Amino acid sequence: MPALLAEGVTAGYGRLPIINDITVAADIGAVTTIIGPNGAGKSTFAKTLVGILKPMAGRIAVNDFDITTSPGYEIPVRGLVYVPQTDNVFKRLTVRENLEVGGFASKRDTSARMEEILDIFTDLRDATEKKAGFLSGGQQNLLAIARALMVDPSVIVLDEPTAGLSPAYTDVVWGQIARIARLETAVLVVEQNVERALKHSDFVHIFVAWREHAHGLADEIAALDLASIFLGRS
Repeated sequence: MPALLAEGVTAGYGRLPIINDITVAADIGAVTTIIGPNGAGKSTFAKTLVGILKPMAGRIAVNDFDITTSPGYEIPVRGLVYVPQTDNVFKRLTVRENLEVGGFASKRDTSARMEEILDIFTDLRDATEKKAGFLSGGQQNLLAIARALMVDPSVIVLDEPTAGLSPAYTDVVWGQIARIARLETAVLVVEQNVERALKHSDFVHIFVAWREHAHGLADEIAALDLASIFLGRS
């Protein structure tokens, strides 16, 4: 059983569905990525997983526990956390304070968990007393991911975690994503950079025109004519 299983999910804004009948699974220890053209529904799907939007149809489960109708505040407790693309840190709080906020729902000793997190995100250890707003864009994204990990989740959903970053820091973020997966977490990434996604992912789903077009191992997806698929020609 995958850590995350979304089956036949339809969702949108108001009464208008944006995504239709989408099924995605994410396994512990693997990086699963969703790619597709702009407006394909990738971020809408991510928001539906974490309760920001409510599904009109379908089922979402974490570790076989049905969270489809769970309120958003309960979903992290069930093991699913989300890092949005923007406004993902508290800029007036220090790095340490951001991590403490992230651990608020944890049942573990947050000070011990913080040390574990800082051992992973070594760039943040020397900046624990710095206000998050003074960090670089890349460091802020890493802090957002680190904060989400404070509850020791089974699944982390990252919405375009490398958007706007330099190529060098993009590699840093993807390196940390791979490390998180190795620490027995299922990682689901929404990514606009197809080349990076294929390079760093284990499994890939393609969304086109608000539906899932194809899925498979990263090597299998890389062999497809993605340009034609994105343009709706295949």
